Amino acid sequence: MEIIKRGAEAEIYLSDWRGRKVVVKRRVKKGYRIREIDEKIREARTKREAMLMISARKAGVSVPIIYDLKIKDKEIVMQYIEGKRIKDVINEEDEEWQRRICREMGRSIANLHKNGIIHGDITTSNMIWMGGKLYFIDFGLGEKSEEMEDRGVDLHLLMEAFKAAHKNKNLFEWVMEAYEENFDRGEEVRKKIEEIKRRGRYMKKVG
Repeated sequence: MEIIKRGAEAEIYLSDWRGRKVVVKRRVKKGYRIREIDEKIREARTKREAMLMISARKAGVSVPIIYDLKIKDKEIVMQYIEGKRIKDVINEEDEEWQRRICREMGRSIANLHKNGIIHGDITTSNMIWMGGKLYFIDFGLGEKSEEMEDRGVDLHLLMEAFKAAHKNKNLFEWVMEAYEENFDRGEEVRKKIEEIKRRGRYMKKVG
């Protein structure tokens, strides 16, 4: 297997599975944890991520297909999405394309949140455009939650990612327009995002 990414929680490999090009995500050992506890934590997180991806697909969100789940090996074998990261292409595209993609983000995130799925790391690095579809990847920090705070934090992270890496100031508003159209509690989530922003400004002043 060829390693393509090494993170704090997992290693990502490019491999072959029954003639298909796949990604293998393997959770790494943590030496500072007792071995038995480490095994249980990594197994639980592997299973949780797989279940979130399956739930996301059922909710109408494009995610990699899971081909195999190896709980004991802490591995998920999944479809290789051979497309372009939104982070790498959105600044180069025209405004109409940007608006279309952002509205697709908003619709997809609404479908996640309506179904109690929190992605946990919604950034343009974790979205891939392939074959006319927007795919969401890396649910490793995700969870099941109906809390408004968790939904707000999910979207606040995307807002900050846009500010940090992308030029067009309309991007997040386009996301929110589609989000509110597709989620009847969207306005409440928008208010929560504003509350989180105010908290952040307060903490900066205090700090």
